[in-house]
Amino acid sequence: MTVTWEELGWERLAEGVGRCRLPVWDCTVGLITGTGSALLVDAGSSLAEGARLRGQAEAIAGRRVGLLALTHPHFDHVFGAAAFAGATVLVAAGEGASPGAPAPGNGGGNAHGNARGHGDGRGREGGRGDAHGGGDGGFFGADRAGMCADAVRNGLDRRAAEEAADAPVRPHRTVRGTLDLEPAGGPRIRLADVGPGHTARDLAVVVASDPVVVFCGDLVEESGEPQAGPDAVPSRWPAALDRLLELGGEDALYVPGHGAVVDASFVRAQRDALARRFGVS
Repeated sequence: MTVTWEELGWERLAEGVGRCRLPVWDCTVGLITGTGSALLVDAGSSLAEGARLRGQAEAIAGRRVGLLALTHPHFDHVFGAAAFAGATVLVAAGEGASPGAPAPGNGGGNAHGNARGHGDGRGREGGRGDAHGGGDGGFFGADRAGMCADAVRNGLDRRAAEEAADAPVRPHRTVRGTLDLEPAGGPRIRLADVGPGHTARDLAVVVASDPVVVFCGDLVEESGEPQAGPDAVPSRWPAALDRLLELGGEDALYVPGHGAVVDASFVRAQRDALARRFGVS
């Protein structure tokens, strides 16, 4: 039995498309549903939070979460990923990144195979690049201890941080350029490797709903100034926002990694502010 978005504290953005704002860091998690399995955007900051999200998402969708798109490799967006066992995990390849060998025990799963096998629809590589199968052990970084320390430094319980760091998920699919998915009974979805910017591996999820919905990850923030950590590429960030605007258009809803949904004018203003802040055109 399904429930409504609102009953579980989620915000419906379009038919079959919604998001929730998580406590503590005000992170966004997105959900796209159809008659096949659902796609979730980001996974929360801990295994416990990921498990709660999976339960809520599957209650709303009335079916399993078969695809998990991770917008960038920061703990508050990915530490819940291990709670989505059996889902195909998709990430941006990033500039200079190359996909690794299939992760042991995952059978070399990929978005195309899962889409057909679980009724998600047809995956189609398109746009300015393609997608590659195989595990990507580099997405979570070689320094898992560093990611764990960053989580604790930002307020995550140490035990929860260590539990998540000890259960890293190897993505099944790395997206170069764009990857189009045509879910059964749902809107077309385009995954786009739009970075570098906030990180070297920024993935946007563009949903061809009415209105169009763009999940931006932390390339866009509304509840605070965009955060540029040591893994940011400030000189390329404004160009990444230009690509977001190209993908979404003037009338889209832009969903930031933190904060309220915004419009194209907000994204454009943030792009210009970042250009001034980092001294780029």
